[in-house]
Amino acid sequence: MSNRLTVHTADGSFDCYVALPGITQAAPVVVVIQEIFGVNAGIRSIAYAYAAAGYIAVCPDLFWRAEPGLYMSEKSEGDWAKGFALYTAYDFDRGARDIAATVAAARTLAGASGKVGVTGYCLGGLMTYLTAARADADAFVAYYGGATEKYVAEAGAIKRPLLYHLAGEDEYIGKEAQAAINAALGANPHVELHTYPGCNHAFARPDGNHYDAAAATLANSRTAAFFKLHLS
Repeated sequence: MSNRLTVHTADGSFDCYVALPGITQAAPVVVVIQEIFGVNAGIRSIAYAYAAAGYIAVCPDLFWRAEPGLYMSEKSEGDWAKGFALYTAYDFDRGARDIAATVAAARTLAGASGKVGVTGYCLGGLMTYLTAARADADAFVAYYGGATEKYVAEAGAIKRPLLYHLAGEDEYIGKEAQAAINAALGANPHVELHTYPGCNHAFARPDGNHYDAAAATLANSRTAAFFKLHLS
């Protein structure tokens, strides 16, 4: 079952795709943050999985200022080019504020328990990390956030639980960047960090070219236990 949530900010409004659980009691919310392809089939499938597990899943439209409602495919070269162009022009500071506004709105959703977690992939992984450092939710799970190493100085600002998944052979997050991320995040007792040897970027993307079933299953099981602990 799905619905929409409109989030209002100082410079405009944007929509979030919402996947609802089939339960009557109050449910925690997981904000699922997109990759560069918009709130597409892959992100919605992740939202459905959270809904099936008893969460309300909320997927904000990150690119609403440039082109709202994008629904692109990682199997299209043209969509890759468009996604990277949008990523290059993206304002990460505004994006973090958009996600903070989404978290605030999610706390007041009908049927919501008031507990909110945030998770994201690639671009969404970076935005999860930035939100953990700059805003307030109850728990955060970041999957291979590209360019996180550029913001490691903010790691000390994280005061809520953060679980961070890294791909050992990530083509976008090299060994030097991984070392910087491990050093900075590892120094914060609120952060739990795991690296998945031999895995490429986007190893947890459903039906993606680099999907690794064993690593994705392990990472997702850790995520499930983490959110159960902190959002129940």
